[in-house]
Amino acid sequence: MNPPTREKLMKVSTATLCTALFKRGLRNQFIQDVHPLDPTLPNMVGEAFTLRYMPAREDLNPITVFNDRNHPQRQAVEQCPVGAVLLMDSRKDARAASAGGILVSRLMKRGVAGVVTDGGFRDSPDIARLGFPAYHQRPSAPTNLTLHQAIDINVPIGCGDVAVWPGDVVVGDAEGVIVIPAAMADEVAAEATEMTVFEDFVQEKVLEGRSILGLYPPTDEQSRTEFAAWRQACGR
Repeated sequence: MNPPTREKLMKVSTATLCTALFKRGLRNQFIQDVHPLDPTLPNMVGEAFTLRYMPAREDLNPITVFNDRNHPQRQAVEQCPVGAVLLMDSRKDARAASAGGILVSRLMKRGVAGVVTDGGFRDSPDIARLGFPAYHQRPSAPTNLTLHQAIDINVPIGCGDVAVWPGDVVVGDAEGVIVIPAAMADEVAAEATEMTVFEDFVQEKVLEGRSILGLYPPTDEQSRTEFAAWRQACGR
């Protein structure tokens, strides 16, 4: 990811990004039923590194599988690149945890940008106190082994009904997580930045009592003229 693109994505909302993607024909990029453990954190931005779970089969998924250093879950935690986001396909099933506080702490200490699952985390109160971007469906105490079998890393996955390819650009904010196809990340970030400037102007005018008609969208010439003057005055 280009550093200027990362910087821009740190300052825009997932809502604005959804609109920018919708203009390009992408309607389903916001991960469903996934929420931040700490909504006060700055935006999470990084390229996707993935882990895929499948339904566990008891004879192949005893607790002893964690003794294997090549276990896909362990390898995902140790291989996820610095600055990337680990996305986990847990089949939208939060009855068993996708990971817990120790593994999420390891990701944080390794310099990963954040972690997302469409399932749940165990130790979620501890994770929430880390100051590290983490998104899940809901808390889940049982170990992932009871229902989930880690099967592969850094492959295309589905996460919360969104198709995710390794290297896609992932942005999380206080509302949730959106996935931007890598090839359009630069242009989407640039457009979302421009949209944010305009929406800040609109919000200010609406709070002053202005009607949205002719302002949002700016179909009146007066609104466009006022926006240009406001932008120049604000240095934006």
